[in-house]
Amino acid sequence: MSQSGFIWLVILAACVGANLPFANQRVLAVGPVLAPGKKLLVRLLELVALYFLVGALALLLEKRAGQIAPQGWEFYAVTAALFITLAFPGFVYRYLVRRRR
Repeated sequence: MSQSGFIWLVILAACVGANLPFANQRVLAVGPVLAPGKKLLVRLLELVALYFLVGALALLLEKRAGQIAPQGWEFYAVTAALFITLAFPGFVYRYLVRRRR
């Protein structure tokens, strides 16, 4: 796979990973179903865990493609903000759209 393919794979994984906590009632989509429903705190903890999982995938693909570039705190602040922005559609659907029905 080319570098362009790696980039699109990471973007797709980030989109799916950011919305996954809001799309189901399971813990990390593979754990047990929480009967009364997941609380917002559990969903946010899942969001943080998935941020690190997607980051690990990106790091693995970057290492496979060549030398890993050093990153400062600014990089992680921007990618965390982008990950939260990608989670917006799932949050809106879970907490704003579904409540009106």
